Amino acid sequence: MWTNWKNLLWQWRGVWITTPAVAALVILLRFTGLLQSWEWGVFDQYMRSRPPEPRDPRIVIVGIDETDLHRLKRPSIPDSTLAELLNKLKAKKPRAIGLDIYRDLPVEPGYEELTAVYKSTPYLVGIQKVVGKTRRETVDPPPVLKALGQVGANDLIFDADNKIRRGLLHVNDQNGEDVFSFSLHLALHYLEKAGIFPSQDWQMGKTKFIPFESYDGGYVRADARGYQILINYRGPSLYFDTVSMTDILEDRVSADWGSDRIILIGYVGESFKDSFFTPYSGGLLSLPEPMNGVEIHANITSQIISAALENRPLFQTWTEPQEWLWITIWSAIGATLTWKLRLQNLLTFHRSASVIVSGGILLGSTYIAFINGWWLPIVPPFVALAGSVIAITAYIACTAGDIRKIFGRYLTDEVVANLLESPQGLRLGGERRQITIFTSDLRGFTATSEQLQPEEVVKVLNFYLECMADVITHYQGTIDEFMGDGILVLFGAPTVRKDDAVRAVACAVAMQLAMVKVNEKMKEWNLPPLEMGIGINTGIVVVGNIGSEKRAKYGIVGSQVNLTYRIESFTIGGQIFISESTLKEAGSIVQINRQQQVSLKGVKQPITIYEVGGIAGEYNLFLSPETEELVTLIEPIPIQYAVLDGKQIGDVLFSGSLVKLSSQQAEINCDNTQQQIPPGLCNIKLNLLTPNYPVEEDVYAKVLETSLENGKFHIYFTSKTPSVVTMLNWIMESNFCKNTVNSR
Repeated sequence: MWTNWKNLLWQWRGVWITTPAVAALVILLRFTGLLQSWEWGVFDQYMRSRPPEPRDPRIVIVGIDETDLHRLKRPSIPDSTLAELLNKLKAKKPRAIGLDIYRDLPVEPGYEELTAVYKSTPYLVGIQKVVGKTRRETVDPPPVLKALGQVGANDLIFDADNKIRRGLLHVNDQNGEDVFSFSLHLALHYLEKAGIFPSQDWQMGKTKFIPFESYDGGYVRADARGYQILINYRGPSLYFDTVSMTDILEDRVSADWGSDRIILIGYVGESFKDSFFTPYSGGLLSLPEPMNGVEIHANITSQIISAALENRPLFQTWTEPQEWLWITIWSAIGATLTWKLRLQNLLTFHRSASVIVSGGILLGSTYIAFINGWWLPIVPPFVALAGSVIAITAYIACTAGDIRKIFGRYLTDEVVANLLESPQGLRLGGERRQITIFTSDLRGFTATSEQLQPEEVVKVLNFYLECMADVITHYQGTIDEFMGDGILVLFGAPTVRKDDAVRAVACAVAMQLAMVKVNEKMKEWNLPPLEMGIGINTGIVVVGNIGSEKRAKYGIVGSQVNLTYRIESFTIGGQIFISESTLKEAGSIVQINRQQQVSLKGVKQPITIYEVGGIAGEYNLFLSPETEELVTLIEPIPIQYAVLDGKQIGDVLFSGSLVKLSSQQAEINCDNTQQQIPPGLCNIKLNLLTPNYPVEEDVYAKVLETSLENGKFHIYFTSKTPSVVTMLNWIMESNFCKNTVNSR
């Protein structure tokens, strides 16, 4: 158990280190206040972009603008006009009237008349400015209304960007007395008729009003004095039903216009300097538009009433530990995604898409929460997400880039990752696992290389192996080793995938198709073309680090490896043979041209091997069928041949004759029908017994087909040295073609 945990800790060390480090850094950055303005900006954008809320018909506004004062021909409203306005509004039987106009001194004429209205209207609420550093910054209420207890504080709270996002329920004045806010007074008048009164813990109806604290939402060290709440605005400016003072005085509104409503009276003109910025003031591409103070009080009043009667959400926030955990979670998400995709290129689609999708989920989840009344941290977790991605990416690029580049020349990326990122990566030993083993080999290259300079041999091999390695990497194969012109590839080690066998077959077809590019280069270098055979087998092997503490390699051992090499040895140039187990794993999408049973040394029962012509499905790769034209020789050419057992030439020499020939294949008649015909797919060495041809050297070939009844067998020349090619061409040019037959 401890070993498993130790492995897990080591393999995910980048996540364990990055997540808390980035989260702590972001929390510290947030504590400095540097992210506060960004949080406010997202808060405002969320508020502007949320679905519009219905207008509140319970609250209406009488707006006083410059046109109303022009009608009075006075710079201010006299008490007589204000008394007339209030009497007309009283006649409409509202639940409450809010006078959002400072009236601490009389404005004659009409003061006594206005005083009488004050005393006769118990649901009239005036205003006073309570908050101020000095006495000069406060404004007294109307004395009569103060004596009647019908005064509320109309103080507004400005954030550092001069926007109003918070409102007051009550606040202490300079004498330490608790003063209800203007909006709360009006809301309580309305709720009183519904039988709702605030409890000591500020439970009103269906909602408990929780006071704002200094670190709520995106705020950092905010002034939380008084009983504050975050304002849940209903909408932008002019969202409440508004009429002018002149409309009321001249009876232009219906008699029941203010019935059973809250009527607020306040200035709405530009020159009164009573408008302020709110979250609805401006967007990403528009200029800010302020909201009149009376509308802000209308929004707060509506918020209190709606919360008490309809449970309309108040903005809630998490505690600081909960917000820290939220930031840590997103730091972990960024670190985990980047670490998990670290084997891919730094700018792959999957890595970029995963980060973008994660950011989208963060924005989407916080937006949905906002609509339901929760203000969750947005900018800090986003910074943590991006910071973790950057940190992990930088770590991989700086600390592992050079190492991976060096090792990548010798091992695949997956093997490198297994060695560098696992505590067991370098430990000797292995495990039993089913994998698909793939081996390829150039046909006749040994004989060809003997006639080339060593530098040319290396140049040819490097180009060939580079082309093949690119194909193998594309199909996610693990190159276990290069053995001269041979390649051993693993599908299923170190990483097991469901389609290992399918990818192995597709890789084999793609490699044979890539030989066209290789041979174009051979032609450019004036060298003979290369041919490659491929064998594939699926079985149980032991895979792991093999060797000693001083020198080891990642590889495989087991009888299935030898079987794969034996299957590959049956191929000729351009062929792909697979075992029955591989065909079973790959399925019906593999196109089989033919199958054949072969006997293997040391194996009691013959096995069936299958020649692959292509693969369908998502890969859709197919080999072009080749035809070889055999010419019938006028005079058969006597030969001697011996059967090869592995690389050993048999002691028994057999005689026969070449009767048909092409540049790559031939048909041989046995001189003695009683003699043993070489078995199919075996290798033979033959020599010409006539002195008429200028080249005398051993020729190697593979037996393709045999005919026991006729004593004939069909061979494919596997040694393609220039001298052999010259010899074959000489023979065909020196004979008259009686007829031609088509063969493979």
